[in-house]
Amino acid sequence: MNTSFSALDTFKTCPLKYKFQQIDKIKTPKSPEAVFGSLVHDTMKFIHDGNFLLPTEKDALQHFSSKWNPEVFTDEIQERTAFVQGIKIIQDYYKKNDPNKAQIVDLESRFSVEIKDGKESRIISGFIDRIDKTDEGFEIIDYKTARKLPPQETVETSMQLLIYLLAFLKRYPQFEKNTNNIKLSLYFLKHGTKLTASKTPQQLEEEKEQVLEIIREIGKSDFPAQTSPLCDWCGYQRICPMWKHKFKEEKTAPSEQEKNQIIEEYLVLQDKIKGEKRRIVELQEKIIGIMENEQVERLFSEGKIISKTIRKTYKYDEEKLKNLLEEVGAWEKVLKLDGIKLKQVSATLPPQIKKSIEETKYLDKESFSINVKKDGGE
Repeated sequence: MNTSFSALDTFKTCPLKYKFQQIDKIKTPKSPEAVFGSLVHDTMKFIHDGNFLLPTEKDALQHFSSKWNPEVFTDEIQERTAFVQGIKIIQDYYKKNDPNKAQIVDLESRFSVEIKDGKESRIISGFIDRIDKTDEGFEIIDYKTARKLPPQETVETSMQLLIYLLAFLKRYPQFEKNTNNIKLSLYFLKHGTKLTASKTPQQLEEEKEQVLEIIREIGKSDFPAQTSPLCDWCGYQRICPMWKHKFKEEKTAPSEQEKNQIIEEYLVLQDKIKGEKRRIVELQEKIIGIMENEQVERLFSEGKIISKTIRKTYKYDEEKLKNLLEEVGAWEKVLKLDGIKLKQVSATLPPQIKKSIEETKYLDKESFSINVKKDGGE
């Protein structure tokens, strides 16, 4: 059986959710919380991923802001609150940590570790956020964006850190007899707090058995639904027998008056959208005119940046191109003007012919578009 920590953790939380995810392969959109957590993890990797010069705090904030997607959030206040939290996490992280002093061994280290269960082999795969070299040994770190700070017991009994330690020892088997010098840490970024524990070889063996017991339970489970506070963030509520009642709706046909109101509102909105689109085009042309007059590529207003993108479309003079390619017996391979085929054929031709082909190209269309993004404080 191949699995992962997240799959095992899902089974412990709700066997039915495990079935939907791992067996039935039913996809659900990522929750705003999951997207937020992924971006924060990505930013942490960005902060520590470099050679001689690591990113500054400003670089990290710009990285986070540039990848922020407000469309994930349905509530504007929730979106603003989450963005501010992300910015604060990064600022607080730089206050408490100097990335240049960290002795990074690996970031987002992929692993696949085997646990023997009698004659059976259980393969657990995943990624370790970060491995550091310390004065005493090593530290395995997993970032958390949870709202609440759990008790110390959480890190001491963490199945996730146990699996990460097994993966680490597979990579560095010389430390199997001396695991006390390997720190296991959960870094709760919203609190700026790191909870740390370690495990003896004996604890390692005992807790390995607990992981195997969960895997055995999966093998014989009928996957019952199990409610918990985490149900509020579950994407399977519509098909879960515990929550389907929330989504039952009495379907009644609209009255004639309601139908007319729907149609009328639709037509009004269509006209409004057409008018707004025309006005947007007019304003874009005026903005591009301002940029050209001022000879700039970007304009700034109220914390936002407007930039210009130029799109150019080229065509080839077909008659000239045909004459050139016929001379070298290549026209039959192109036959009809096709940019990809032409590129493939050009790659096999002498440099002078390539140059002559490029000279047959002329500008067919040029269009402009503008993009708006938040000003990262440049």
